[in-house]
Amino acid sequence: MSGDTVPRIVEQWSEVRPDLDASPLLVVGRIQVAAQLAESALRPTFAEAGLGRGDFNVLAALRRAGEPPSLTPSELRDALMVTQGAVTKQVDRLIDKGLVTREVSPEDARGRTVSLTPAGVALVDELMAVHLENQRRLLSVLTEDEVAQLGRLLAALTEGQDD
Repeated sequence: MSGDTVPRIVEQWSEVRPDLDASPLLVVGRIQVAAQLAESALRPTFAEAGLGRGDFNVLAALRRAGEPPSLTPSELRDALMVTQGAVTKQVDRLIDKGLVTREVSPEDARGRTVSLTPAGVALVDELMAVHLENQRRLLSVLTEDEVAQLGRLLAALTEGQDD
């Protein structure tokens, strides 16, 4: 995708529906385009490792949990903001790859704990460095001040949606 096509889309809407104010597209449309660009740029790192973005998110959540790198399935669900079924599927895939284990919780025999294996720790550490560098590259068209300002604006936008 080349160039900023959003102003033309807004202009087209004003021509066919002059009664509508399409100006929100100038922000929301651009957020959607930026999200698509980011997804396209970030996905290959995970794909090369045989992972989907959701798989990486599970590994990253476990790694952020500290030592030992483990969480309950409910804690993973809350950290990832996905359904319990999605967590189960992702954990099952990662178990098959030897990157995580699911064991009986030492605190509660009825519960389970999902933990990173040493291979999982090594992979997420390697991928996180590449992932952050890819993010830096995506943001490199902005100054440091612009990145900080954009971060604040997006935080205000997302925090304002807690209904």
